[in-house]
Amino acid sequence: MRVQTLTLAVAGVALLAPTTLPTSVHTNEPVRYEGSVRASDLLAKVRDCVPVSNGYYRSDAGARADIPVCGTEDAVFWKADMDIDCDGQPGPRCNGRTDPYFADTTAFQQSDGRYLDPERLPFIVVPMAGSIWNYRDHGIRGGSVAAVIYKDRVQYAVVGDTGPQDIIGEASYATAAALGINPDPHGGGTASGVTYIVFRNSKVSPIESHAAAVETGERLAKQFVGATAESAEGAESAETVAGG
Repeated sequence: MRVQTLTLAVAGVALLAPTTLPTSVHTNEPVRYEGSVRASDLLAKVRDCVPVSNGYYRSDAGARADIPVCGTEDAVFWKADMDIDCDGQPGPRCNGRTDPYFADTTAFQQSDGRYLDPERLPFIVVPMAGSIWNYRDHGIRGGSVAAVIYKDRVQYAVVGDTGPQDIIGEASYATAAALGINPDPHGGGTASGVTYIVFRNSKVSPIESHAAAVETGERLAKQFVGATAESAEGAESAETVAGG
């Protein structure tokens, strides 16, 4: 996790065509997945915040602490910026030359014992457990599934790394690229407009399978937004019956 002030860039990011991949297949580039759950439906579910954190996080070092972690019965969420996490396995885009804050480790590891690959695997960063919030107390762990929303795009990811105890809002190179955010670890990211929804008591195994994260994330997202839709549909049906 880097602690820096973001400078927005206008560089475009080439994305692969949306697709669903077999669990065993891993691509060399991040994939933007087009599922059946719309960004607007997810955002409607997290419009109101019931704080589960004991205080507020900063988006960057020196920024005002004004970001709470909010919760529902099924998920926790926050609305923040996106810094770019290039930590983990080094590659052509994430290494000590391209990223002044590069570290070759992540808080969680793949099934083969290696650290995560930030260029290929969409993952998000949660703050280390501390006095503000302890993610473990809310059913969150390495491999938990997240829906990351930016504008009209949804990208499913896993919890893959931890960062400073007082800063929130960071995801891997692959997550940013799939959402159309500049993934450059030095000057990329976006200063606002990102919503992170992490589903409680969920876990992808192996953690490095993005296809498994997409499959699980899509199922949980449908359940998450479906509660409201089913309630509304039930109320409408009841009114119809009552009205004859």
